[in-house]
Amino acid sequence: MKRKAAPFFRGVRLAGHKSRTAHLPIEPLAVTGEVHIPLSRHIGAPAQAIVAAGETVKKGQCIGRASGALSANVHASVAGTVTRVGEMPDGRGGTIPCVVIAPDTAQETAYLPPLTGLAPEAIRGRIEECGIVGMGGAGFPTHVKLRPSIPVDTLIVNGAECEPYLTCDDALMRAKADEIVRGAKYLAAALGVSQVLIAIEKNKPEAIAAFEQTELPVVPLKKQYPMGAEKQLIYCCTRRKVPLGKLPADVGVIVQNVATAFAVCEAVELGKPLIERVVTVTGEGAKNPKNLLCPIGTPLSVLAQVCGAAEDTVKLVEGGPMTGTALTGTEALVTKTTGGFLFLAGSETAVYDPTPCINCGRCADVCPMKLLPMQTEFYTDAKEYDNAAKYGGVLACIECGACSYICPAHRPLAQAIKTAKSELRRKA
Repeated sequence: MKRKAAPFFRGVRLAGHKSRTAHLPIEPLAVTGEVHIPLSRHIGAPAQAIVAAGETVKKGQCIGRASGALSANVHASVAGTVTRVGEMPDGRGGTIPCVVIAPDTAQETAYLPPLTGLAPEAIRGRIEECGIVGMGGAGFPTHVKLRPSIPVDTLIVNGAECEPYLTCDDALMRAKADEIVRGAKYLAAALGVSQVLIAIEKNKPEAIAAFEQTELPVVPLKKQYPMGAEKQLIYCCTRRKVPLGKLPADVGVIVQNVATAFAVCEAVELGKPLIERVVTVTGEGAKNPKNLLCPIGTPLSVLAQVCGAAEDTVKLVEGGPMTGTALTGTEALVTKTTGGFLFLAGSETAVYDPTPCINCGRCADVCPMKLLPMQTEFYTDAKEYDNAAKYGGVLACIECGACSYICPAHRPLAQAIKTAKSELRRKA
């Protein structure tokens, strides 16, 4: 069953660059070398390691306990021996706290028993114990999102995947539609809502067709970036507008990614913690692009070997080209929120010298949050961060990068926005 989406007038039209992997199935990745399992990379405090070097762990065993209200448990993605607990390179020029495990030949598991009682609190408890976080963005702990302070009536399962190059969600929807539907039902039961929708961009016809065979209503979306952003998705699916400074729950809606719904299904039915995810490896610099099911903590160097990094690769990116992060090397790790890695050739990248702003207003025209990015950059350059918030509305920015993409002067608008938000958080 299809439902018509409301129009989305802002944002930008982007080339998809998805053809190299859009038709590919999910391939399981067998890791024989060490995995470096991050204790953070989700919103909130890092988990605290509860294992030490020399210990033997089973696949699915908890190795890091949540250390705060917005933290999440971390589990062993392979069975083996802990070789180190401490800071490891993150591929971004810094370090990240990790538990390093050398895998054993026998991959013994330590999953929880299947959940038989499906009371809302039992489902939320299982999700919390299994360390599930939002897998389409910032990694907000899912169990917290399932305890809104006000009643909600609608759950939207986000299958938009509007970021260019990435096809991990598309591959998952094509292969695991039934499991995603069951996971959505568990999420709906935990929230106490009756309306569940799945939203998918129209450039994924096979995924749409797969869900048309299920009982979940499908909302086919216009191909427009950033269609997958929460507030834009909510309006297109329900015509409800989330005011600035408010959360989706304030208009009665919760949004969860399709990969999160699948992880919830596995946690409830198999007792399986969040220990692996589908990752797209693509770009002209990847000789054999793939959609890989990777254990959390897999180093990018392993993916480079499996997919064949070409010599003309000039840039590595974690995530997509609009919201992803440029990497300093192949030390980067697969985390719970990693949707893909891009191996970009010279033909796919460009470096421009910015020229003075011409006050054309295009950045404001395309901004999905109706902000003034040019004002944010002006005040950020002057180190007047409070004015960047007052006149540019920077704290409401979703960091989609549409402003930088459209700017004819090639101004570093997205970078200025991130700088201003960072400085304002530091001052708070």
